[in-house]
Amino acid sequence: MIILLRKLINLTIFNLSLFFILIIGIQNSDNKGKVNFLINETINLPISFIIGSSIIAGSMTGSLLCYINNKND
Repeated sequence: MIILLRKLINLTIFNLSLFFILIIGIQNSDNKGKVNFLINETINLPISFIIGSSIIAGSMTGSLLCYINNKND
């Protein structure tokens, strides 16, 4: 249980650091776009933020699924 908690804390710290680097990196981004959902669309966001946040969300989801799958075994 302690090992799982340590892994989750490391995962959270890693992805938060990636997110902060992403925020710092997009300060002067001029290319903007919208994300279309089924019902609404978002405001104009920098393309780099959309792509970066998708990668970070995928990293979090994939890692959590691996930990949950290993926990059940």
